[in-house]
Amino acid sequence: MSRKRPRRADTSGTKDGVGYCTPPPEHWFKPGQSGNPKGRPKGSKNEATIINEILARKITVRENGRARKITVQEAILLNFANDALKGNPKSATFLLNRKQLIESSEQPKTPVLDMDDRKILEFYARQLEEQLKKKEEPE
Repeated sequence: MSRKRPRRADTSGTKDGVGYCTPPPEHWFKPGQSGNPKGRPKGSKNEATIINEILARKITVRENGRARKITVQEAILLNFANDALKGNPKSATFLLNRKQLIESSEQPKTPVLDMDDRKILEFYARQLEEQLKKKEEPE
């Protein structure tokens, strides 16, 4: 069973051309005018910005009887570490996985050359050396 589209009203017979889906010209958008003039206010923050600000906020933490200011993110990770030391395997797994992820993303990815690629590069290097020697030789 196919769906039928609703029929559009025929506005060709009206004297001003106004009808279904054809508003009067005074209600059309003017060139350069937005359909949502208020829109999102400048300076409003998206969720990522708010989360980053919350995690970067400094809080005071007491450690070994001394007060220290650390970020919320650091405090959360410290709590995970303390839970892991108390025997919580989920906290330990989380921390170790994050460490592994960070370490793997920090390592520069060097392209691996197979023997054919190496031979081609050596061939071009020898050609360049020969060209440089020819330029250095007096004529």
